[in-house]
Amino acid sequence: MALPIGAAVSGTAAAGNRPAAQEHGNLRLFVFGLFFTFGGITSLNDVIIPKLKSLFTLSYAEAMLVQSAFFAAYFIISLPAAEIVRRIGYMRTAALGLVTMTAGCLLFVPASTSGLFVMFLVALFVLAAGITTVQVVANPLISMLGNPATAHSRLTFAQAFNSLGTTIFPYVGSILILGSLAHVDQAGLSGAALEAFRSAETRVVEHTYLGLAAALLAVAALVWLARKRLVETLADTTNIAAAFRLLTLPRFAFGALCIFLYVGAEVSIGSVIVNYLMQSSVMGLSAEEAGKHVPYYWGGAMVGRFIGAYFLRVYSPGKVLACVASAAIVLLLASAVSGGGWSGWTLLAVGLCNSIMFPTIFSLASEGLGSHAAEGSGIICMAIVGGAVLPLLTGRAADLTSLKTALAVPALCYAVILAFGIFARKPQSQ
Repeated sequence: MALPIGAAVSGTAAAGNRPAAQEHGNLRLFVFGLFFTFGGITSLNDVIIPKLKSLFTLSYAEAMLVQSAFFAAYFIISLPAAEIVRRIGYMRTAALGLVTMTAGCLLFVPASTSGLFVMFLVALFVLAAGITTVQVVANPLISMLGNPATAHSRLTFAQAFNSLGTTIFPYVGSILILGSLAHVDQAGLSGAALEAFRSAETRVVEHTYLGLAAALLAVAALVWLARKRLVETLADTTNIAAAFRLLTLPRFAFGALCIFLYVGAEVSIGSVIVNYLMQSSVMGLSAEEAGKHVPYYWGGAMVGRFIGAYFLRVYSPGKVLACVASAAIVLLLASAVSGGGWSGWTLLAVGLCNSIMFPTIFSLASEGLGSHAAEGSGIICMAIVGGAVLPLLTGRAADLTSLKTALAVPALCYAVILAFGIFARKPQSQ
């Protein structure tokens, strides 16, 4: 069976004769760890956004440039990362991605020293380039390490570990990064006092990412030491032109569009949660307390993925996708028209609906590609650039109207995903 990104994996370890099933099980644990790592670091953006918005006095649209810088890496790096996998294999590429993530974390040091918002954007882009590389390895690999008939369920289960990271990291990040915003009134500062406050607060961000850099470097070393455990046969060069020709296939093109919309909607909601819950018309929380609620959003996705892994074995993936997209639209509408705790908790509950969307859209779009799975995987990963585009639109809508009205942007995204679920409810032949 051909693997996405142009590599074939042997079921036997290089250093022994253990059965393929056991070796695949060990490799799945490794991939689960990668999902946990890049999911958690990505979710820290939801904590960084209100921090930088406050420090640099940004509008909502300007603050969303954090997500634009981060998710632009998916569009730029996905296909080059796929070519790197083809040339050096999965494990070595994973190690390279982790080292690149480490470099991105280290760039927070000069960003903090300079005190320039644009330097933080550069650091975030490099960090995201590493995450993109790791994700290009992880998504197709977990799909292929087992029975093709249960690929939907297996990828959803792996995404649950991604959600575990997104649940833990924002809570800890809120304590480390947002705590001081509740104790200092920046509006009352000016001149040297304001500069001193900004310098001290950017160092808080710097120290957080330095800790992450140390951890990532250790993980990269472990992956490098284990690089020979996966026996791979590298494939021929990926045809980039052929990759884009896949967009002439209605099911694949529709699925790629939905990945773009889903990531954009999920990131848009996550990006505004802290500011949304701080509004007096919603919960009126402090920045730190609002940040501690972000894990409920991502935690809902984690719980939903474990549950969804079961339902996707029993029901048509397309129908399940249509149902959760419908629920997300209802919850967004309820949040927009209500107030108080009800408004806040219905928005946070959208995370539960997000749970199975990415893996289900990914696998539905990839069904039937056969030998073109390599090209398809690269294109779908590029579509994650929706996380760079749609948060900007959501932020702009919030600046022009209100955060509640801006929820219409992700709601429209879920409406298109609902249509795709209905469209792709039947299996696609190769």
